[in-house]
Amino acid sequence: MIYPCQFPRHYTRYMHILVVEDYAPVRDAVCQGLAEAGYAVDNAADGQEGMWYAESSPYDVIVLDLMLPGLDGWSILKKLRQHQNAARVLVLTARDQVEDRVKGLDQGADDYLVKPFEFSELLARIRALVRRKYETPNPVLEIGDLTVDTVRRHAWRGDEELSLTPREYALLEYLAMRAGQLVTRGDIWEHVYEFHSSATSNVVDVYIGYLRKKIERPHLKPLIHTRRGHGYYLGEAS
Repeated sequence: MIYPCQFPRHYTRYMHILVVEDYAPVRDAVCQGLAEAGYAVDNAADGQEGMWYAESSPYDVIVLDLMLPGLDGWSILKKLRQHQNAARVLVLTARDQVEDRVKGLDQGADDYLVKPFEFSELLARIRALVRRKYETPNPVLEIGDLTVDTVRRHAWRGDEELSLTPREYALLEYLAMRAGQLVTRGDIWEHVYEFHSSATSNVVDVYIGYLRKKIERPHLKPLIHTRRGHGYYLGEAS
């Protein structure tokens, strides 16, 4: 049985997930659970649509069934890896034979989960794949004296817990996942907001400003830096 986690429905979505699953009850349950857990979720009911989505947006994780109409999951997985697609792929299937698991992993899947499954395990595996993608194996991220707990979804500057809105936290977590790297506005747009987002064009700059007010202190080193015309990065050095 699948039991979607009951996170608040208003929770702002972050990190971009694609679910490719032809069986509507499973697809709907997984998508609802991921959305309630705070992820931006797109979904496809057949392999051709799933492939189109996968090639149209930089997903963090793709949850992929194998037995799909139009184009099967094996073919999708092969094409993704041939095209150097960077998304982490979690195969979610009823095929439970050892040889199927070996084949899936050998063809480029990052994880393999057999139906029926517990949603809490699926969610934990997705969190682990996101950490692996951004090379942050520890769920607690530390940037100088800033601490971001990606499981509890809380952040601290020194000993002071930060009072962040869901969207502010989503933005901070993404910056923290890529600490020390330049993150463009386009990157933020793709990963913090849904594929069909109707957010206004300056919303990223506005929320960077909000986040600075929550994080920065006059007596402490600045952590959020701007590269004009390019984007932002989170780190101690300017």
